Amino acid sequence: MNENLFASFITPTMMGLPIVVAIIMFPSILFPSSKRLINNRLHSFQHWLIKLIIKQMMLIHTPKGRTWALMIVSLIMFIGSTNLLGLLPHTFTPTTQLSMNLSMAIPLWAGAVITGFRYKLKSSLAHFLPQGTPISLIPMLIIIETISLFIQPMALAVRLTANITAGHLLMHLIGGATLVLMNISPPTATITFIILLLLTVLEFAVALIQAYVFTLLVSLYLHDNT
Repeated sequence: MNENLFASFITPTMMGLPIVVAIIMFPSILFPSSKRLINNRLHSFQHWLIKLIIKQMMLIHTPKGRTWALMIVSLIMFIGSTNLLGLLPHTFTPTTQLSMNLSMAIPLWAGAVITGFRYKLKSSLAHFLPQGTPISLIPMLIIIETISLFIQPMALAVRLTANITAGHLLMHLIGGATLVLMNISPPTATITFIILLLLTVLEFAVALIQAYVFTLLVSLYLHDNT
């Protein structure tokens, strides 16, 4: 058990060159576009899923916010497929890297905030100072609201990173314990293996839920600024 627990989170390389870009682009292959007049079941399911996501995410948005529909759908499908592929053996999960999650969260958050300041300047500034605030609390409240605004992308990225990383570490620990217990106590190893299977099913659900939560929060930030 001297193996480094975080070895699976190291960026993979080939011939000394990082191949994380190819890994990030790989999930897009799973969503091909069809040029046929009649789609097969896979494409029909893909179109149904996209329509369901658009209906769920764009229900509360104004016409200006709905222009982000393509970006929202692409984001949730990318994060969801990346998380699911990362559960396969001997794979790498890019969403366990805080740098990548920040590179998604910061531009999306900044785009929503800039949109708000451009089209709803008074409403955006009003968030920093709620109506009826005592005069003595105005400076402190403005500072708190400003910090909470700038911490939003960090919260997005850290939430996704922590949930995916914690699940992978727990699976790694239970899997290693199962291998060790096979030679010591087979009945106990059987129990830990069952726990590992149940945890794997839970991680599949977490992979999809975290993709939904990340995208939903981006959608809510957009809704507040359009």
